[in-house]
Amino acid sequence: MEERSKELLAELEVYDVDVKRIVGGFNVGNRQRIEIAKALSHNAQLLIMDEPTAALTEADVEQLFRIVRLLKERGVGIIFITHKLSEVFELCDRVTVLRDGEYIGTKEVKDTNERDLISMMVGRTIDQLFPKQASKFGEVVLEVRNLLREPYTKGVSFKVRAGEIVGLAGLVGSGRSETAQTIFGITPAQSGEILLNGKKLTVSDPAQAVEAGIAYVPEDRGTQGLIKQMTIRDNVSLAVLKTLSNFSFIDFPKEEVLAQDAIKRFSIRAYGPEQRVNKLSGGNQQKVVLGKWLASEPKLLIMDEPTRGVDVGAKSEIHRLMSQLAAERGLAILMISSELPEVLGMSDRVLVMKQGQIVAEFDRKDASQEKVGAAMMSERAA
Repeated sequence: MEERSKELLAELEVYDVDVKRIVGGFNVGNRQRIEIAKALSHNAQLLIMDEPTAALTEADVEQLFRIVRLLKERGVGIIFITHKLSEVFELCDRVTVLRDGEYIGTKEVKDTNERDLISMMVGRTIDQLFPKQASKFGEVVLEVRNLLREPYTKGVSFKVRAGEIVGLAGLVGSGRSETAQTIFGITPAQSGEILLNGKKLTVSDPAQAVEAGIAYVPEDRGTQGLIKQMTIRDNVSLAVLKTLSNFSFIDFPKEEVLAQDAIKRFSIRAYGPEQRVNKLSGGNQQKVVLGKWLASEPKLLIMDEPTRGVDVGAKSEIHRLMSQLAAERGLAILMISSELPEVLGMSDRVLVMKQGQIVAEFDRKDASQEKVGAAMMSERAA
């Protein structure tokens, strides 16, 4: 068995995997290579890869692409499922688009482009990916003054008004997510002030933040935003269990109504409130997280990478919801995103972070990819 395992890995030009080690001790990239080798052990002629790059580093992605090309040369047919259009154009020969469970069409990759594929995927043009409504701004909801949580948040100050979407841009490690987590009490501030509707808050844990009216959609919905083994009904009610319970008993009919409302309001594609969240697509899981937090009727919504790992259609829907919440409900939104088109397309104001500090600020009309990108790469604060 050991010899055969080495031979199978060698066929994939993988030589740095000890076949005697427990699989759980390997990183994601090597676990994936082992899975592919397992498929080859069955002499598979067809390999189906579902979002294979979702959790991989850039180096692991390059390794995976090398293996995919190697298998292709050996005559293995590959179905490569991905929401990253760049991977389609780098790796694939033909592309088929499905939408809402229906076949939309198939094209030769060399005969299409990103704009055409997006139009097929969402039923709309690329310009409608960021359906930003004009919003009338109200009073300042969140004010942060000289917020300090070393080593990532160093004297950060900014404001978010009612009805405003403020985008927080920056490179990985710039302190964006850490600043959000400090505001939400996950990593309490060492000094500085957090004011909500003009009142100073002491936020030493997330429970206090929720009580004050702050909601946080985390970067990793799978481990931080949902309990994936539980149902939609169970997840949507998590942030408001106190209001749904009488002593230690939960009012299940009220919980059911809450879940049904979330499914309808956010267009969650599921058979009903009792569907387990781990059976939903990434986009629908993100909508459940949104439904959970909006059930608490927050004053401030913090969204960290709101569309990471979801397809283009779900992105458009989530953007529409964000815009609606700001424009129609006057919700203050702080949005953190690594995607500059998303930051520019959805923000009323853009803040740029670098090394734990705000280094630039742009109004929507002044923000451009060149200006924001330059600020992200700047040597010192502007």
